[in-house]
Amino acid sequence: MSKIRVLVVDDSLFMRRMISELLTRDPDIEVVGAARDGQEGLELARQLKPDVITLDVEMPLMDGITMLERLMQEQPTPVVMVSSLTREGAEITLQCLERGAIDFVTKPSGAISLDLYKVSSQIIEKVKTAARVPRHRLRAHFERPMLGSAPFSEPKITPNSSAGASPSKFRSVETCPLVVIGASTGGPRALSVLISQLPSDLIVPMLIIQHMPEGFTRSFAERLDKLTHLRVREAQEGDRIEAGMAYLAPGGHHLQVRRGGSLHLSTEPPLHGVRPAVDITLLSLAQNYSGKLVVAILTGMGNDGAMGVRALHAKGARILAEDERSCVVFGMPRAAIQTGCVHRVVPIEQMATAIAEEVQSICKTSQVA
Repeated sequence: MSKIRVLVVDDSLFMRRMISELLTRDPDIEVVGAARDGQEGLELARQLKPDVITLDVEMPLMDGITMLERLMQEQPTPVVMVSSLTREGAEITLQCLERGAIDFVTKPSGAISLDLYKVSSQIIEKVKTAARVPRHRLRAHFERPMLGSAPFSEPKITPNSSAGASPSKFRSVETCPLVVIGASTGGPRALSVLISQLPSDLIVPMLIIQHMPEGFTRSFAERLDKLTHLRVREAQEGDRIEAGMAYLAPGGHHLQVRRGGSLHLSTEPPLHGVRPAVDITLLSLAQNYSGKLVVAILTGMGNDGAMGVRALHAKGARILAEDERSCVVFGMPRAAIQTGCVHRVVPIEQMATAIAEEVQSICKTSQVA
């Protein structure tokens, strides 16, 4: 089996050497080149045709976003961003994920991180995951419309008010289901597509669990909030689930639902190597939530969500999974489908409509009952 050929792009000579050394410790990875800015990175990408590129966010001459956009237009290549934890770094990283980057790793202590070894296993794992993404799927992922450039312009729904709502049957938490969405690798762009396409009369409560570290989820919630009629924000301890609100699990915390519909943030150990984990949220719902549920499992590596899908299916939840055709990584949806508990498999472009149909069906059934 041939090695994964990696190009490292970073404006710091020290960081280029450190990232290269960390990667070459793995016998399955070969660093074939290193570039000091985006312009040189593009030139080397054309010459070397690497399997994966690690890309710094902030660089002179040509920054990470510009290089990424040109790379995806010329020769789509799996990219893992290497980002700082600053708010500006988070914003740029999220833009890169929307423009086709597969995933990102955060530098532990700023642009020059002497302690980069702390995330060495993450870098290696994410490079290997990126290398498995087929080029044709990467091209399709990049060519989907960039919906983040068209923010939602109508008045926002205010919980417990009727402004902007049409069917009142979608207003009550008691009669209307809670929608839960789980995602990992490829999730930021998939969620942007889904959220932006939700019908404006779908006034439901929603929980979103996206595998993402601390320092990024607040910015991500703000970006999603601009794309939809729902109010999207980072979940806080003690929040009560309300129709018209979408709560994003904060990085570094599991999101659990308590009896009575309040939210709890937990720092219990990671599950499946991640925190937040989708399964933690779903299993808490199976134990503590008596309302109706619609669950959607989107693109992502691993099998997070499968245990929770089994538990919630037994309680009557409607389960959806993203089709392999639109996934960046099919791991999580595949694991959910393999449980035999998934009712519908749809591409991401149809997921918002599928969720709305499931919600409407449940609401109608509740009214008849």
